[in-house]
Amino acid sequence: MRYADKAAARKAVWDTLSAKRAARFPFPPHGRIPNFAGARQAAERLLAHPLFKRVRVIKVNPDSPQRSVRQLALERGITVITPTPRLKGAFRKLDPRQIPRERYAEAATLKRGGRWGHDITLAQMPKVDLVVMGSVAVTRDGRRLGKGHGYADLEYALLRELGNPAVPIATTVHRLQLLDGFPVEAHDAPVALIATPETLIEVKRRRRPPRGIDWQKLPREALEEMPVLAELRPRRAAACRAPRAGKARRAGRGRRSSPSS
Repeated sequence: MRYADKAAARKAVWDTLSAKRAARFPFPPHGRIPNFAGARQAAERLLAHPLFKRVRVIKVNPDSPQRSVRQLALERGITVITPTPRLKGAFRKLDPRQIPRERYAEAATLKRGGRWGHDITLAQMPKVDLVVMGSVAVTRDGRRLGKGHGYADLEYALLRELGNPAVPIATTVHRLQLLDGFPVEAHDAPVALIATPETLIEVKRRRRPPRGIDWQKLPREALEEMPVLAELRPRRAAACRAPRAGKARRAGRGRRSSPSS
């Protein structure tokens, strides 16, 4: 089914997961990235994709349905980067080399994983090879809906601001979360891989991901609520000034070396 607005699409998915008893704890699924029956199988299907043979570092959302993605990644020796809630503490790093193997399942949880990871600054952020986002709904052509706050899209744009190249985005969902269509905006990041418990969808033709943060559209309160953005903005401004300053210096030298008329 196609939906004319995002809110209607989200409500339809949450209602359907509840009605079909496909939602899993925490309840209700409404207002969150919904956990679903078969989340472990979807994670296994995703990590079986050949792309993961080259992955060394992934960023994964901290929500319940992607817990198995985080655990399986650690078991494969992949470093996992997770955002702190609402980006108040930037990001947390889970290094499988520093975690006992029997504790990977615990490290992958939101509540108990803190003891096994450590917060990192923007300067300490490693190059990320792939991003896994939680989803409320997706389409087969790569459109994705989160729960409506825009954090996942902002986190991806933040990585681009730090100089990370555009990398594939994957998600795991229940088949009931697959819709025919809903509207998207320029800042909405498209997904390349969609794993359900039964199948894996590779999106061949998809929109280009955002190149960075649209600072003009970012609400002022976001800078106050997320210190990481307040830290990044001056760095971004300085990076933009540097090329202009270089051009000005070269232009000045050119004028000084020109013969007078």
